[in-house]
Amino acid sequence: MIRAGIVGGTGYTGVELLRILAAHREVEVAMITSRAEAGRRVDTLFPNLRGHYSLCFTEPDVTALSQCDVVFFATPHNVAMNLVPDLLDRGTRVIDLSADFRIRDHELWSSWYGEPHACPERLDAAVYGLPETNRDAIKDAQLLACPGCYPTSVQLGFLPLLRAGVVDRSRLIANAASGVSGAGRQAKVDNLLSEVSDSFKAYAVSGHRHLPEIEQGLTSIAGGRVGLTFVPHLLPMIRGIHATLYAPLVDGDADLQDLFETSYQSEPFVDVMRRGDYPQTRSVKGANMCRLSVEKVGDTAVVISVIDNLVKGASGQAVQCMNIMFDLDESQGLDSVALLP
Repeated sequence: MIRAGIVGGTGYTGVELLRILAAHREVEVAMITSRAEAGRRVDTLFPNLRGHYSLCFTEPDVTALSQCDVVFFATPHNVAMNLVPDLLDRGTRVIDLSADFRIRDHELWSSWYGEPHACPERLDAAVYGLPETNRDAIKDAQLLACPGCYPTSVQLGFLPLLRAGVVDRSRLIANAASGVSGAGRQAKVDNLLSEVSDSFKAYAVSGHRHLPEIEQGLTSIAGGRVGLTFVPHLLPMIRGIHATLYAPLVDGDADLQDLFETSYQSEPFVDVMRRGDYPQTRSVKGANMCRLSVEKVGDTAVVISVIDNLVKGASGQAVQCMNIMFDLDESQGLDSVALLP
């Protein structure tokens, strides 16, 4: 049995980890931390977990956490990078769901997050946890950087086109919209129901923190630098990301449907829709699935990519990576069907 610890268990990604791991036959959640909620039972904060956990939140303690086989960090940025080095030195494997280890260039990270990186020397050791591009490296990772939600949906959508070299990689466009849970579980006026409901808006148009991560990933996939325009939007719903991606074709004869089906035929958590069918966010709600469709519109490839931002975009992908790291069935704990309606 794998002993897992969770640091930062009071946010949406933390409770999603608890929900998923409750159904995992090979994992025992041995410890969950929160400074603000220390001493409180987990199921009093999250009543959906009644009958599944009797744990109480505790203060973060590296010595206690190091007794776990794997520690998940479901924290805001600037938390993991201060605790992870000690855990790594003690031989504990770490899966970080924050942005602390996703960007390999520490100066670039600092320019987007407004502070120095606390352990830049560890960035080269961090493995980027997108299984569809990095499965072999994930197997041996001690420190894994779980991708962001927007980067997951955008990279999986562009991947077949860039690997095949059928599009102009210098003129990519990603229009992506997320449910409000992507902003985290915090008191903020912009996230109130009366502010979000019956409205749709773009934000961070001049630059979003996920942009350098997306560019880094797409550059690795394409084997050279990419040019990307990325515009995020806020949807008046709780969960889900809908990304519409555009890429100018340089090979007008390419069979895009066949390209996508072939690229993902062996991937358990990527579903390519039939030609002419387009995925909806509700079709992946609560599931660790990315659903894709692709169309050729004139001289442009148009891809639609949908995920649940809390599952394939965060906690589900983290568990998928953990399964790979510990040589388990990759779908262990992740075979639940999406919720409808």
